[in-house]
Amino acid sequence: MKFFHLSDLHIGKQLHHYNLREDQEAVLMQVAEYAGSIRPDAVVIAGDIYDRSVPSAEAVTVFDEFLTRLSVITPAIPILIISGNHDSAERLEYASAILKRHQIYLAGTAPRDETEYLKKVTLEDEYGEVDFYLMPFLKPSHVRNVFRDEAPQTYTDAVAGILGREEIDYENRRNVLVSHQFYTGEAGGGDSPATCDSEVFSVGGIENVDVSAAAGFDYAALGHLHGPQDIRSRQSADVSIDNLPYIRYCGTLLKYSISEYRHEKSLTVVTLGEKGSAPKVELLPIHPLRDVKKKVGNLADILSQAEEKERDDYVSITLTDDVDPYKPKEQLQKVFTHILEVRVDNKRTRQKLKELDEEPGLKDPIENFAEFYQEMQGRELDEKERDVMLGVFESILDG
Repeated sequence: MKFFHLSDLHIGKQLHHYNLREDQEAVLMQVAEYAGSIRPDAVVIAGDIYDRSVPSAEAVTVFDEFLTRLSVITPAIPILIISGNHDSAERLEYASAILKRHQIYLAGTAPRDETEYLKKVTLEDEYGEVDFYLMPFLKPSHVRNVFRDEAPQTYTDAVAGILGREEIDYENRRNVLVSHQFYTGEAGGGDSPATCDSEVFSVGGIENVDVSAAAGFDYAALGHLHGPQDIRSRQSADVSIDNLPYIRYCGTLLKYSISEYRHEKSLTVVTLGEKGSAPKVELLPIHPLRDVKKKVGNLADILSQAEEKERDDYVSITLTDDVDPYKPKEQLQKVFTHILEVRVDNKRTRQKLKELDEEPGLKDPIENFAEFYQEMQGRELDEKERDVMLGVFESILDG
């Protein structure tokens, strides 16, 4: 059983003030081309299809075109989709009954009462059947009516409780969980999962789900984190899956923040063999229209070392010149077409930050202005100029 594992498309997202539609269309086209040549048994999308709960018409069009490209491939490839925390569960699930006839399976909402269960999609290969359990993003409050006796108080309790209601044959059947939550355990052999600026979590980690809740699945296709990584379980009294690092975040197809500039984006392809054998995970290269780069140095070096192929990349620039260069952004814009930000980090700015740490109190407004004036003009305010500004501030205070 071979399937693509995607997540966090975030269609409609902007990177700073740049519209990413062209970039997203390009990478989704590459996924469709891979699907046409590899012919996987399924395409799994683990949440955050859109960047906003009410996506724009443009964003809906991008996703519609992607599904259309996949749907024309023959034989038909089943597409399994769950909602993420950025999606509107109800909107995403619209027309799910009709789409199911075309082997597009949508799970927007988690079970809401005792009569509802997770959507399960069963596919078959030469080794038999594989059950895919589609679990959309959920909060304990979303599923409180499912449990008659005691509502779950934590995210781990909610996820474990929902999975515990399912009749999952872990011993004899191959099972895949599709989930969009913040699972924590031992990532990469001991560290916490790697996160980045484009992901938002609650203070104190109250949204964490202990990854042991997903133990027993042959593969867990996760969404939510933007960096590709395996998650391993901590030892517990009941279960240990330290030897099965197949609970995996596939990561995003594009870099959605400057903090992701070192990420290697790819398409995750999972192959399940017979029951009891380890899944095979293959990463196929994805080539974005524009990369996200971070450059640090003095202006002259950044300009002289810029490569032609970087011209259209999304670039974050930190200037380290001790003397402010002349119109730095204007000079940089002649070389880079998509500048995300221009920051300054030199002795003077570090000293300013140090002073702010040492002197948290508020300064007199005229003193703040005097410092600003000296920085901009290279000289101190004279007595006449100071009197003029004092009059301005007094008139503001008087009303």
